Amino acid sequence: MRQRISVLGAGAYGTAIARTLARNNHEVTLWSYNEAHAARISEKNENISRLPGIPLPDTLRAVSSLEVACIGRDALIFAVPSLYLMDIVRQVLGFEDIIESIPRIAAVTKGFIPGKRGIQFVLEAMESYLPGAYKNHLVYISGPSHAEEMGRDMLTGLISASADPKNALYFRNLLKSPSLMVFPSLDIIGVQVSAAAKNIIAIAFGILDALKGINSQVGDNTESLLFAAGLNEIQTLGTTLGSTHPETFTSIAGVGDLDVTCHSPHGRNRRFGRQIVLDGIIEPFSDIDSLIENIDKIGYLPEGVPATKYAMKMVQNRSLKLPVIQRVFRILNREMEPLELIDSFRSFN
Repeated sequence: MRQRISVLGAGAYGTAIARTLARNNHEVTLWSYNEAHAARISEKNENISRLPGIPLPDTLRAVSSLEVACIGRDALIFAVPSLYLMDIVRQVLGFEDIIESIPRIAAVTKGFIPGKRGIQFVLEAMESYLPGAYKNHLVYISGPSHAEEMGRDMLTGLISASADPKNALYFRNLLKSPSLMVFPSLDIIGVQVSAAAKNIIAIAFGILDALKGINSQVGDNTESLLFAAGLNEIQTLGTTLGSTHPETFTSIAGVGDLDVTCHSPHGRNRRFGRQIVLDGIIEPFSDIDSLIENIDKIGYLPEGVPATKYAMKMVQNRSLKLPVIQRVFRILNREMEPLELIDSFRSFN
């Protein structure tokens, strides 16, 4: 059945999701906070600044009015970066359809969200603001899915996770296509932790990748050591925080997403890690807070940076020993030099 869907966030990933939905013959609106950006997308049928070279269906409409995007919709998909997500959630609260809990809601945002009661998962933070009818009915969509490849219809897999199995299947059916496989899951915590923490490991992987050309101790074996240690830390963190299905971490939500984020040249967090070593990209910033406050100066948004800050709070609050996450934090907080990452590997043993 044809559905009316809005994707909130016209970055590369939001655009790729919107394109998939439109090609599945749904009525799709793509929201951008920037009026000129939305106008260019509609005029060119292409998101030239975020997903260049990938034509968009004529039926896909881009708008800059959040109210227009949220009214009269069967479903909303939040594709806003974690740093800005809650600002958008708070803005939609005044719209009648949201007050009446009419559209089903999903999120593809990766990260952790700071709240009054501590660090929260994406869906948990959204539920704390949305009307009560949405509690335990939101859906989280994740998986190894770079926008650049989804936009070119390369075979991709996603997880649609929710405490409400009907809603998980609803968004699965919206998105699935000949090039996009979507699997339902009930493990909303495990999937969300995997999506956020893998970006932290990818920063470490990028650092290590850059060091391969500098330090003779670093090779493919070293990268495999980091990858395995990183996956173990994701599983430890997820299990501690309440993941319900161990197989989540060996699925595309866990090891699959970690693999593509660490190894693909499309990965922004891997790129950021490399630039820490090769370009000194964090040298202008005094600590991780300064880096986050000025993240727009990077030129792109590595979600692993805020995720590292908030994961570190979780680690400290629970007295966990997660050496990769802890050392990425120390590097971003300017307490440790990138080269010291190699020496710290010996603490794994």
